[in-house]
Amino acid sequence: MQIGPHLLSNNLLLAPMASISDRPFRELCRDHGAGMAVSEMVASNPALRKHRRTLLKTHLSGESDPRTVQIVGADPRHMADAARFNADHGAQIIDINMGCPAKKVCSVAAGSALLKNESLVKNILEAVVAAVDIPVTLKIRTGWDRENRNAVNIARIAENAGIAALTIHGRTRACGFSGSAEYRTIARVKQAVAIPVIANGDIDSPEKARAVLDASAADALMIGRAACGRPWLFNEILHFLHTGEHLPSPGIEQIRQIVHGHLQKLYGFYGDMNGVRIARKHIGWYFSQLGSLPAELKDLINKANRPDRQLARVDAAFAFFTTDPA
Repeated sequence: MQIGPHLLSNNLLLAPMASISDRPFRELCRDHGAGMAVSEMVASNPALRKHRRTLLKTHLSGESDPRTVQIVGADPRHMADAARFNADHGAQIIDINMGCPAKKVCSVAAGSALLKNESLVKNILEAVVAAVDIPVTLKIRTGWDRENRNAVNIARIAENAGIAALTIHGRTRACGFSGSAEYRTIARVKQAVAIPVIANGDIDSPEKARAVLDASAADALMIGRAACGRPWLFNEILHFLHTGEHLPSPGIEQIRQIVHGHLQKLYGFYGDMNGVRIARKHIGWYFSQLGSLPAELKDLINKANRPDRQLARVDAAFAFFTTDPA
């Protein structure tokens, strides 16, 4: 799939997940098959633009192309300024968030709350596209609620505004992350516009990826929560889509090496103290893929306050899965 001048290596994208899709995780998923990885969303509020946490979210130096930053906000001028700022600091694609269902985002009329105001959507998209000379993409949901699925209208507005590609999560804002994603609306959008359409929502296996592509006729897939603790899912899906066969799952030792590499990157990126803290959720996701871990081991890992201790306790947990119970 192509976005502006950028020809992606494949049609699998890592979703922009708040507090998850940081640079270490983006790099890890790219290493395991993702054709593109989008940064976690950053606020367009100019008062936050140079905040340390915001700058970490958009730390792009040395990252694989295309470097994509997602911005969120409800003021066209602030969104345009944020797009220019990130383009000047290395972003090659700007993604606009109109899909986040979080209350703290929707309460300020941003994220998926914007889907209720199509004229403001138009103003924001036109302002951002005019502000930069790099591709601008958009992520939305199917609508505000099940009675108001206006994704086709939003898609047409986006195409007319010059949006280069459109990602659609197969739920409404009211759905949050509950229930099952639906792909009929995405299929209708695909029929209505000529720009690339990316399907998102509940893609958690190679078979589901194939089914979503068939149901939606989308050009690409975006994978989010299912990659947490399983970044090799991208390679598994790619292999299945190309061959119809399953790629052998990584063994315990291979997973241990992946986890070690990920944690080392977190320590290097955030520093020892914050790296250890942020690593805890990822460790939990990795072990949730392997089975039930004794509570005492979980507790020891969560209480580790230094990288060497955390790594040692992670190794002890892996030893639990490799020890012959006999």
